[in-house]
Parts: sequence; C-alpha cells; structure tokens
Amino acid sequence: MVSPDDAIEAIRAAGGARPGHRALHAKGKLYRGTFTATAYAARLSRAAHLDGSTVPALVRFSNGSGNPKQRDGLPGIRGMAVKFTLPDGSTTDVSTQTAKLFTSSTPDGFVDLLRAMRPSVTAPIRIAKHLVTHPRLAGSLITGGGVAKIPISYATVEYHGLHAFRWVDADGGVKFVRYHLIPAAGEQFLGLRAALGKDPDYLTEELDERLAEGPVRFYFRVQVAGPDDSTVDPSARWKSTTVVTAGAVDITGADTEREHGGDIVVFDPMRVTDGIEPSDDPILRFRTYAYSASVKLRTGVDRGDEAPPG
Repeated sequence: MVSPDDAIEAIRAAGGARPGHRALHAKGKLYRGTFTATAYAARLSRAAHLDGSTVPALVRFSNGSGNPKQRDGLPGIRGMAVKFTLPDGSTTDVSTQTAKLFTSSTPDGFVDLLRAMRPSVTAPIRIAKHLVTHPRLAGSLITGGGVAKIPISYATVEYHGLHAFRWVDADGGVKFVRYHLIPAAGEQFLGLRAALGKDPDYLTEELDERLAEGPVRFYFRVQVAGPDDSTVDPSARWKSTTVVTAGAVDITGADTEREHGGDIVVFDPMRVTDGIEPSDDPILRFRTYAYSASVKLRTGVDRGDEAPPG
C-alpha cells in the first residue's frame, strides 16, 4: 500500500503540494458562521451539535488545486470545509467538494492516477492507459459533476461529502449517511469566456461583497444509504433517494483570528464526535495520514499519525 509521503510526492509531481501551502486546496479563505440543526437531525444522531442548539462554525472555501496562485476562473474542483465547535470546546469536521464522487476506491488507485497525470509529452498516453485499466474511473469523471463548471460564487455551487459516516442515535440505532451542502442561493455558473475575464481572485472577492449584504446560507443535507449502497467506496454512486435536511450553516463574515503565527487549521473528516463514526472507507482513513504529511511539508510541524480528536 502507498504511504502518505508517496501521495504527497505524487501530488507534487502532478503540479501541487508546494512547500508552505496545503498539498491540495492550497488557495482558500476562512470564514466564520454558525450551524443550527433541525429537529430531525437529533433523531438520526446523538452528536452534540445536532441537538438543535446553535454552535459556532469555521468554514474554508477553496480551489482544489495545489497551486496557490491558480486563477479562480478555470474549471476544477472547489472545496467547502466546516469545523463545528461543540459545547465542551471540542470540534468535529466536515469536508466537502464540488465533485460528487472520488476518482478511486483505494489510496493506491488515487496515487496511480496522479502519477499518470504527471505533466510531460507522454502524459496523454499514460492517462489513456490508466483509463483502460481503470474503466470505472471514466464513469466517475462523467457523473462526478461540479468539475467542468465554473461557479459565479463560492455561494452558488453544491458541495458533496465523498465518504460514508455511521450516525448513531440515542438508542444505538445506526444509519450510514453521506453529506451534501446545498446553497440557499441556488446553483449559478459562468461560461468559460466570462470566467476568464474575471479577476484571478474573483471568488473570494465576490463572496466578501455578498457577505457585506448579509449572511450566506447552506443547507446541510444527509443522504441515507440504502441496502445496496457501498459505505466503503467513495467512487461508487448511491442509489438511495432518501435525503434529509439536517441543519443550516449560516456564514456571516471572514475569519480574522486563525492561521496567524504558528496556528495550524486542519479540516480532517476523521475528526468525529460521539454519535458519528467513520466508515471503513480506506480513502477516508488514509486522509488523516496524508494531512499529517501535508502539514509537515507546509509548516515543519509533526502533527502526528493520528491527529484527531485533538
């Protein structure tokens, strides 16, 4: 099995993971807000932030690339990560992106794809060979959504959690769910020509202007797995149509307190709390180790092999 360092090296070779920056989603900005769960959420999970009370939320919007200078007006993945602060001061994280499915079911498959994408004159041949030997990849790229489109705003595109989580209710009942953050403003996109005419940093500039007019809301929805839906493969589409609104994230303004000096913010989907448990998805469990390698690269700090729940 590949190591976290293998993954970081493959990301760097493909054009990302630059020292001093996150390996992926290098260009982004932090925002503050709140989260309030619906009454139905407490029926699905006993997690403290799902009891209906309002809790603080730290949100980071980002471009998916490892290049911190990448123009906003290009096709690609966008990210929205949320850190909820619980009543006891601990935190739990949600990580979502505009692609609906991951490109592989295993860390090895992901690293193989990155190696095939390494820029060179032979890259098209390598990618073609990879698609032939990984036929499911083409399907996930076609149905993944959110990659080829360019949003008008970070606030006008849907974000999707790639992994399944086990929600445990007060009686010990269990349901597997996937997360979706849906903009109250609806989805709105730009054509490529219009997007290329925008300022290179238009997404953060637009969001700051939007927030000056009032809060930006996202609905936190969970898709409940059906009996035939895989809880361990983030590249597999779920057939279940059972979707429940579990709450709303209201973003109120830019964060000015975090990531100054030696402060390190990591949004780790393995940072869960009582009432929420990670599935056995190997990509999900690998991410913590990859994040530790990324933190070491950008800050020199040894985050440790298993940072959550710190």
